[in-house]
Amino acid sequence: MSEAWERALRGAITGEVDTDPRRRAEYSSDASNYRVSPRGVVFPRDAADVQAALDVARAEGLTVTARGAGTSVAGNAIGPGLVLDFSRHMNTVLELDPERRIARVQPGVVLAALQRQAGAHGLRFGPDPSTQNRCTLGGMIGNNACGPRAVAWGRTSDTVRELRILDGLGLERTLRDDLSVIAGLPEFTRSNLALIRTELGRFERQASGYALEHLLPERGSSIAKAFVGTEGTCGLLLEATVDLVPIPAATVLVVLGYPDMPTAADDIAAVMAARPIAVEGMDARLVDVVRTHRGGAVPELPRGGGWLLIEIEGDTTEHARDRAELLRTNAHALDSRVVIDRAEAQALWAIRADGAGLAGRTPDGHPAWPGWEDAAVPPERLGDYLREFDALMREHGLDGLLYGHFGDGCIHVRLDLPIADAPQRFRSFLEDAARQVVKFGGSLSGEHGDGRARSDLLRFMYSGEALDAFAGFKALFDPDAVLNPGVLVAPRPIDADLRLAGLRPLPTVGGFAFPDDGDLATAVHRCVGVGKCRADTRAAGGFMCPSYLATADEKDSTRGRARVLQEVVRGALDWRSEAVAESLDLCLSCKACHSDCPAGVDMATYKSETLYRRYRRRPRPIDHYSLGGLPRWLGAATRSPRLVNKLSAVRPLRRLGLRLAGMDARRAVPTLADKSFRRSWTPSSANPDAESTVLLWIDTFTDAFDPEIASAAIELIESLGHRVRIPDTRVCCGLTWISTGQLDGARKHLRATVDALADHAVSSGLVVGLEPSCTAALRDDLPRLLPGDPRAAAVAGAVRTLSEFLESHPGWQPPDRTGHTVLVQPHCHQHAVLGFAADRRILRGTGAAVIEITGCCGLAGNFGMQRGHYDVSVAVAENGLLPALRAAPDDSILIADGFSCRTQAAQLAGRSSLHLAQFLTNRMAR
Repeated sequence: MSEAWERALRGAITGEVDTDPRRRAEYSSDASNYRVSPRGVVFPRDAADVQAALDVARAEGLTVTARGAGTSVAGNAIGPGLVLDFSRHMNTVLELDPERRIARVQPGVVLAALQRQAGAHGLRFGPDPSTQNRCTLGGMIGNNACGPRAVAWGRTSDTVRELRILDGLGLERTLRDDLSVIAGLPEFTRSNLALIRTELGRFERQASGYALEHLLPERGSSIAKAFVGTEGTCGLLLEATVDLVPIPAATVLVVLGYPDMPTAADDIAAVMAARPIAVEGMDARLVDVVRTHRGGAVPELPRGGGWLLIEIEGDTTEHARDRAELLRTNAHALDSRVVIDRAEAQALWAIRADGAGLAGRTPDGHPAWPGWEDAAVPPERLGDYLREFDALMREHGLDGLLYGHFGDGCIHVRLDLPIADAPQRFRSFLEDAARQVVKFGGSLSGEHGDGRARSDLLRFMYSGEALDAFAGFKALFDPDAVLNPGVLVAPRPIDADLRLAGLRPLPTVGGFAFPDDGDLATAVHRCVGVGKCRADTRAAGGFMCPSYLATADEKDSTRGRARVLQEVVRGALDWRSEAVAESLDLCLSCKACHSDCPAGVDMATYKSETLYRRYRRRPRPIDHYSLGGLPRWLGAATRSPRLVNKLSAVRPLRRLGLRLAGMDARRAVPTLADKSFRRSWTPSSANPDAESTVLLWIDTFTDAFDPEIASAAIELIESLGHRVRIPDTRVCCGLTWISTGQLDGARKHLRATVDALADHAVSSGLVVGLEPSCTAALRDDLPRLLPGDPRAAAVAGAVRTLSEFLESHPGWQPPDRTGHTVLVQPHCHQHAVLGFAADRRILRGTGAAVIEITGCCGLAGNFGMQRGHYDVSVAVAENGLLPALRAAPDDSILIADGFSCRTQAAQLAGRSSLHLAQFLTNRMAR
């Protein structure tokens, strides 16, 4: 039964109020080390809802914490009372005036959305943190976010003209440069002039504490700017009016290589003399992590152990290049290069943008955490600070990957902090680090805010009088301490509320092995909350997270699911709880997070393991038996394909059969081939003297539905002088058992597969797969379900996609398909596990015009067939596949190697499609 405050709030607002355990788990953490479970989450639709929520909270003695994308790294966006998520509804650009170069926005606007609208007028918002494709303007104002280009265009506080807020008393205020709008603020400022002038605003990135320097008359007496960086402790933002800046006419990227990062920092003065618009530093070890994570895809870098990425603008590309060459001459780097190509420059910036997630593991594989990731010192002291900081890490036995805004003296680093040893070693390091940064005249935070991670350390940076002034400033806005308690004023201890403290290893029950993590508990805590799964990355070739893009609900993000599973492994939720079932229900098991999440979260595997634990030795949903055992049923159906097709064409029978099998009755049943591949194939007499035999993996779907694909593949392989054979017996990769969490059954099938393939693989033979999901299962799932089995490892290592196999033959050339337009839908599992680069190169090599669809098709194996998933399946398809098909020329050819992708295109758009093997042979009839 809901509590009185909940009933009152539901009756007072038009937005949503959610207090169920799943939702509270999703919002118990942000991107920090901390966990605080809220009483409820509110999704306000407008200012009136925010007012009502605050009024109810005050009446009921609840606190209120504002939240945007939840990417706050210091624990700024979690709280014990009500959490107000502004990103769902209050996310509109209300006004954009290109003449005045201003925008008026709601707090939940994602920065990238503002940039797109402003970009149409040749304008942009200056600050651009690495999370810009999901962070909100409200969050940026809360933390005074900066990003790489703050050296040219300033911090968020430099852009703010006017803010409309509710203070802690529920009174609406409009903040500009009139201190009198807050009673007592002019008097407060006058009485603290000397303190403010001596302790605050000493250098640009002094972000810790409140930015009271903006209250000074010589700083413009701007209460709006002073409010920026208050981390939701002084008011709830309703609207903001911000400045925009012109987009540079041309930019080039200069990459300078140095022996190490301190030496790079020593050269900042020479770099800044070139008036760059961005200066970023990267450690070589971070780049090594990227190479591992992305399979070696890193653009060429100059010699060195650390690099500065420097963006230079100009009136033309030639002008920018001339300025870049002058910088190369004046800098003291070991080596350098100027990058003109925009795509290559973006690839280099992407390394830096993903730093927070990619740095989530130290080079030796230990988990690394935020907490001391945002220190800043005056840039001229940065080199010396880094040397001493390196010594401090060694003294405390810590390691981490370093990057940051070197032009501003702001350093980001994730460390293998001894959270399990809190408070002893954890607190000891943070206190020593605080003393050290203060010694260099620095700030605990340079842009992320203090939050729960550093507020307790402000006593090392500021005098008691300054801390009293901070408390007095907050009291003018929020005398009853309703807003974001435990942050900045009266802070919670830095070792309280740690998410990982006390986490125990999770005993295995015979499911997946987690070789990189040890156990599932550690694996699900890979999610540190950077929130890339909330971003629309399709324009950059990303596939994550299709269900979140369809619903815009945190529940359906990879991060939301990880938060729920983190509650499970800590014992706060049960494996069999409804919260867990709801959280995982709309996960498509597309595996996109496996490659796209910078922290390496693999939700498809976690879902499979969770289903295994939930239903182990228990009855399962009917669709687990019907869809999970699909290879078994198809094996029987291929004995009488015409009869099965005839029965499935009878609409009442089909609908009844689908309902009984736990599937959506709106789905069609794919048509079986008249004769399966296995029943029609006879070994070719071609290449009888071939030295190499290639084993073609005949998956269930190719065998039962599309045997002509296998025939086309054999034609290609044998044309290269190989002899083709297939497994002697019908064996299976176990994919459908894996996706439904029937891991004992999957292991049984995989053992049979290993028995059938091992001799061939051990003797250096290759196994070529045609269905991407099955091929990925053999390469990725097989060794983790049969860990320690050398024969299984050999089989996994022998598996190739058709494109990989073709590209391994230097003399092979793809056929000429000039004049054709090809629309290609990469399979999610291929994108995530196998890679699509070889296919992309081959298709372009045909001379065809290639249009590549980005994102999941929405069917995703059993997902789109299961009852209750149809609408989301269609919504996912509308994010990529269906609009691309509608926009494509009528005579275009759709290539989709995945059976699910082909089925979705046929059922939702009436489009037939080809496999790559068919397109590369003379079997192009559609």
